[in-house]
Amino acid sequence: MTPRPRHKALTILRHGSAIALAELAAVHTWRTWLFGWLVRMLSQVVFFTLAGRLTGAGGDEKFLVIGNALMVCAIEATMVVASSAWERSLGTLPLLVAAPSQLAWTFVVRSLQWIVSGTATSSVALFVLGPAFGLRWTPGTVPVAWVLIVLTALGTYCFGLTLAALVADRPTLRNVVANTAYLGMMAVCGVQVPTGYWPGPVQAVAQALPLTHELAALRALLDDAPAVRVLRHASLGAAIGAGWLAVAVFAFGRVAQRGRRTGTIEFGT
Repeated sequence: MTPRPRHKALTILRHGSAIALAELAAVHTWRTWLFGWLVRMLSQVVFFTLAGRLTGAGGDEKFLVIGNALMVCAIEATMVVASSAWERSLGTLPLLVAAPSQLAWTFVVRSLQWIVSGTATSSVALFVLGPAFGLRWTPGTVPVAWVLIVLTALGTYCFGLTLAALVADRPTLRNVVANTAYLGMMAVCGVQVPTGYWPGPVQAVAQALPLTHELAALRALLDDAPAVRVLRHASLGAAIGAGWLAVAVFAFGRVAQRGRRTGTIEFGT
């Protein structure tokens, strides 16, 4: 009896999430995450914020700490590029293509650990480190900000999935592509300088990235802007993230079709 589509999707989600959490546990213990990775990311936030203080460039400290604190979850989300490419080097990609399910959805859930870790890292940066640089939180703004962190991680993850599909046949490029992606977002999405600093074509690229809009929503929230303004930015970022997810699903479908046709689903480096 063929499993129903809904049952199949839930099975993929359950097993894929279990793999993601197991991989997170393999990458970090609570000690290495807390005293290694988290300290590294918080140090990055402090570095860019203090660099702005010393140089007088890039906006005030509040602008910089908000941007860099949210940016760290985007950095972790782009790790999906590397972890997706690992499937080819591990030799599991042929099995995934042969499985009676759509290849794309396997990859969608395969690296969810980066969303979990990134959300936790940005939450600490904003809610614990942020007040040292002038951020003021209230019981009403904390849950909204947390939702914006999650939306940023999810949207950037979907963007990263698209990049992962594009480098699926060239896994050696995984780190180059991931690093270029997050450094590019850090430069143009309003993290260090307002997006208006850049020429029109660069601004257009920034508008196509979820981070730009979720960051605008977070800044609007902390500036006590009307709720409708926060919602507008957040919704636009979520819609763009969903668009990148659709592109990723299509791109992974093409990877599977091309691999079956050419026989290139194999071990790689």
